[in-house]
Amino acid sequence: MTNLTPADIESLERATVRAIAPPEVLEIGPWLVPLEDGSISRAKSAVPLSHEIDASHLDAVEAAYRQRGLPPAFRIAEAPGLKAVTAEIARRGYASEQPTLVMTAPARGVAEIAAPFADLLDHPDATWGKVFLGEGFDPVDGARRVERLTAAPDALYGAVREGGRTVAVGVISFSYGWASIHGMRTAVERRGAGLASRLLALFGAAALARQAERVFLQVEEGNPAQNLYRRAGFEEAWRYRYWR
Repeated sequence: MTNLTPADIESLERATVRAIAPPEVLEIGPWLVPLEDGSISRAKSAVPLSHEIDASHLDAVEAAYRQRGLPPAFRIAEAPGLKAVTAEIARRGYASEQPTLVMTAPARGVAEIAAPFADLLDHPDATWGKVFLGEGFDPVDGARRVERLTAAPDALYGAVREGGRTVAVGVISFSYGWASIHGMRTAVERRGAGLASRLLALFGAAALARQAERVFLQVEEGNPAQNLYRRAGFEEAWRYRYWR
């Protein structure tokens, strides 16, 4: 596992929320509180900016959601310094779900995973978003992801084209000293053809061009994409769960 400093953890969490561009974000004590009513879990779950906090601000975080008519939700790392928080959240009736890995890698290793034969766009075109709406994807969730990912500040968009059609896409965002990869999607009929590797290589090269030496992404536990990410040099930094 990757060892990160407290400053690394805070900057990574800030970069995560910034990349999905929720319409409102509060800071309540050590918590970053994105406020959103859509389908993207990271955009509507409070996250601690440290892995060493107590449960003293939970009432205020819950109140912020309820004042806006939103259900409170949390995203909590499985770290020893957060056990008091998770115990109190569980006591309040929240259930944990969706275990997810935060993975980090040197940008240079990511750039070398494959030949970066893909287009890097300053702004996504219409065909870029269509991948999220294709067969095998929830169209409502896909539309929301396109909306949020294309609203992210300081982002670039990757696209693999074949025969005039966009068949694989992703996003790389830059903030707080990190490059972060989001929204990796491949059309169902083109999965297994190495298209995601080409996007990763493109994004690794883009990070190096921006002098961002570290890259992170998040992937649900059990997702076979982990195997590709590990080949690209990504290592687990920590594991978290959502609490709803």
